[in-house]
Amino acid sequence: MKVVVKRRDTAAKEVPITTEFIRLEALLKLADAVPSGGMAKNLIQDGEVMVNDEVCTMRGKKLRPGDRVLFMGATYVVTANET
Repeated sequence: MKVVVKRRDTAAKEVPITTEFIRLEALLKLADAVPSGGMAKNLIQDGEVMVNDEVCTMRGKKLRPGDRVLFMGATYVVTANET
């Protein structure tokens, strides 16, 4: 049985990274959107995640500052951490 939980966050959550890019699966874990990499993998492959307004099924998709991820009603924006 598949359970779908939807969040109702209206503001985008910024996810700062210190590297050139972050992979989609790692971003979901870093943003605390999922509890494990395995869950992230399954949700991405099931087409539950959108990147820049398009469904993305590649868990290794490279995200760079400015990219937007929509997952379970929440929006995450990749930002550059300048430290």
